[in-house]
Amino acid sequence: PELKDLNSSMTTPEMAREMEELRKDCASYTEKLERIKSATNHVTPEEKERVCSQQKLYCKEWRRRKRMATELLEAILEGYPKSKKQFFEEVGIETDEDHNVTLPAAV
Repeated sequence: PELKDLNSSMTTPEMAREMEELRKDCASYTEKLERIKSATNHVTPEEKERVCSQQKLYCKEWRRRKRMATELLEAILEGYPKSKKQFFEEVGIETDEDHNVTLPAAV
């Protein structure tokens, strides 16, 4: 068993090469980390403003569409003999609340 372990293990020159490769990798990763840490601003203010305005627009649309759908469903349910939950199950409607989804807070 010991001979098998010794034969399958790395030789000294192989280990030296492996250690040198690992040192080079470590140095390159350290350099990369320093470059990332030294960068002060990864996103331009214009890009940030554009993304924030898009998010506001999409949230506004989400609220508007949800309100319209709710009003429409309430109108349908006025003449519907069963409960709201039964209607949703029959029609196959899934709500935000069913999936624990909430609108993001305004930015």
